[in-house]
Amino acid sequence: MSRLQELFATKNKNVLNVYCTAGYPELNSTLKLMKALQQNGVDIIELGMPYSDPLADGPVIQASGSKALENGMTITVLFDQLKDLRKEITVPVVLMGYMNPVLQYGFEKFCKDAAALGVDGLILPDLPEFEFENEYGAIIKKYGLDFIFLVTPETSEQRVRKLDQLSSGFLYAVSSSATTGQDKDFNAVEKYLQRLQSMQLKNPVLVGFGIKDKETFDSACKYASGAIIGTAFIKELEKGIDIDSTIQSFIGQLR
Repeated sequence: MSRLQELFATKNKNVLNVYCTAGYPELNSTLKLMKALQQNGVDIIELGMPYSDPLADGPVIQASGSKALENGMTITVLFDQLKDLRKEITVPVVLMGYMNPVLQYGFEKFCKDAAALGVDGLILPDLPEFEFENEYGAIIKKYGLDFIFLVTPETSEQRVRKLDQLSSGFLYAVSSSATTGQDKDFNAVEKYLQRLQSMQLKNPVLVGFGIKDKETFDSACKYASGAIIGTAFIKELEKGIDIDSTIQSFIGQLR
């Protein structure tokens, strides 16, 4: 079993996945953030690889990515920072990013190196289903990485089922078709999540985009296995208060 499968085998409600941008707020913040998140009970860490044209990200995460790039963060630098990852981090770690930098690094080399470090899965929102099936999926599988597709309220049932079959680890239910960080009408989101729940999908469902506090986290968890928080967390880090106390306070309020 992969770390993600093991997690969901023992916990299928209120799973908390927190997104942080590698190299933000400082170039060397990455592992410190990950350790503090793990110590405060986060179940999955989603590590964003900064890119200059992040299509799915709202302005807050875009700004954190721009700062990380200014700080000198690259995939090579990140992988060097993660070389002792599994000496200290036991929770599942998922890398989220975009195809351009991964292709520049070399797709197979990227998968091989990520797996060797102990990375568990990948989220690449601009990797199309067709290319995944015909070229990249086999490479991802070869190195034992999970791959997580995104679905939205507009995704047809047929396509949701197809993306669920192609995904492993979990399915990422985007709460709306907007970018990250925008407020959502959670009544509409709940109807969408009820629809996904009724489909009895293969993968656990985690909800992302617009989860920012205990109320929205609890609402998302009603009809899904858990939720993903990114923008609200980056906003807390922006305040520049000590990382450990920021994380302790932020996660404490969610739980």
